[in-house]
Amino acid sequence: MDSIPGLDSDIIPVSIHAGFNVSDHVLSLIIILILIACSALISASEVAFFALGPTEKKNLEDEQSRSSKAILKLLSKPKDLLATILITNNFINVCIIILATEVIDQFFPQSDKPNTIRFLIEVVGITTFLLLLGEVAPKLYASRNTLSTARFMSNPIIFINILPPFSWLRWLLVNGTNMINKRAKKRGINLSTDDLEHALALTKEDSDNEDEHRILEGIIKFGNTEVKQIMKSRMDIVTISDEASFQEVLEVILDAGYSRIPIHETTLDNVIGILYIKDLLPFINNETFDWKALLRKPYFIPENKKIDDLLKEFQDMKMHMAIVVDEYGGANGLVTLEDVLEEIVGDITDEFDDDDLIYTKIDDSTYLFEGRTALVDFYKVLEIDGKDFEQTKGESDTIGGFIIEQAGRILRNNEYIRCGNIKLLVESSDKRRIKMIKTIQEND
Repeated sequence: MDSIPGLDSDIIPVSIHAGFNVSDHVLSLIIILILIACSALISASEVAFFALGPTEKKNLEDEQSRSSKAILKLLSKPKDLLATILITNNFINVCIIILATEVIDQFFPQSDKPNTIRFLIEVVGITTFLLLLGEVAPKLYASRNTLSTARFMSNPIIFINILPPFSWLRWLLVNGTNMINKRAKKRGINLSTDDLEHALALTKEDSDNEDEHRILEGIIKFGNTEVKQIMKSRMDIVTISDEASFQEVLEVILDAGYSRIPIHETTLDNVIGILYIKDLLPFINNETFDWKALLRKPYFIPENKKIDDLLKEFQDMKMHMAIVVDEYGGANGLVTLEDVLEEIVGDITDEFDDDDLIYTKIDDSTYLFEGRTALVDFYKVLEIDGKDFEQTKGESDTIGGFIIEQAGRILRNNEYIRCGNIKLLVESSDKRRIKMIKTIQEND
């Protein structure tokens, strides 16, 4: 009789311990499955909220339902929303890994010897399981059902958003990120134009696309280019006197082929308006029409204005043409939106542009230019940076003007000057200007 109680006492604790382990494992597995479902929902909500387009947001604003208001409230603070989703998802995934490791420990106890099966289950198995069920599958579903997923998860996300410790962690993450961004902006790298030009020159040989490289060069030099470097001089522009008859105006328009023409009073220095040719179309057959009533107010700019500022003003004022004036207020030329854009993208030609070349290539080192050719165009043709010319020149903007400025007079035929390794030989000139110039690039 004494042995029976002793025997019972040995058996009962074993049965109790075994039952406790089984129920504990089952509970852990149930919790893991619940957590995986939560991870899937949180992952799906990330795609659902941030995939909503403008049309869907507009429909939500018009809908005025509880779910739509909740969605719009969350989207009004995207940083807070993303922080809440990421913190919650990571918290759930960590819990899954901890519980899964405890369950695996019961089946594969840790020992000094390496256990390959345990390693594969912990690293490969759990990771694959989390990625497929907790990330990939729910995000694929949410990408096809964005609105319904966002509606379903809007209220739970709002609850998590205000629930400690998630709300505390969210506040720390968002504010910490903002602080880092502010410091990063303060420590931003300041590159000068010379640094950018040097970097671009180093990559020129590795560049496969010459057009892209040319555009990048144009962008770098854009802010340092002045209007007088790209404008059409007063010698090359077409204007109409305010005393011209309607028929004379039509003749000039047909001959010039421009869409906008400056109108002057007495001399070109007194521009009183710009005539838009499209404004004349309704009155084309009315010979008695007072065409001056259609004039639009001209826009005057100084010749030393930077073209990046001019482009911004053209955009703000919705204008395409400006009259360039000198320090005395006289008209020095005009500049158009096309002239500005050509400094970045290169020449823009249309059906009305002349195809005549402004230069003639004699050989690889010898060219023939008109004296009125702009220095910036001269640099482009010779594929030089023009630093020697820019450092030497004063107010001149053309090759002919540069030669006169350097020589102090109008050179005669066959006279020349040198700038760097380029020889500028006058081919043709008269008492008023230099007409043709031969440029010869000499070897250093």
